[in-house]
Amino acid sequence: MAEQDAPALLAFPCDFPLKVMGKRQAAFAQTIVEIVRRHAPDFDPASLEMRTSREANYLSLTLTIRATSRAQLDALYRELCDHPMVTMVL
Repeated sequence: MAEQDAPALLAFPCDFPLKVMGKRQAAFAQTIVEIVRRHAPDFDPASLEMRTSREANYLSLTLTIRATSRAQLDALYRELCDHPMVTMVL
């Protein structure tokens, strides 16, 4: 079955959680919020959840955006994954 013929797993618009992890460093959270707001301008940074790793070397950010399309999510994932501060995006 071609990708365009496959049933959609998400119904847009929807709330979509993202987890972004990277080395704990200055401006990591601010940089990630700036990237997310380029793709989801209505994202509220006050809803951001942060957790440090056990040894405080890494920072995990959980952000929930209002996703409007698959193209929006794909572009956001691409930009986050390509950023040098980001180790992993889930």
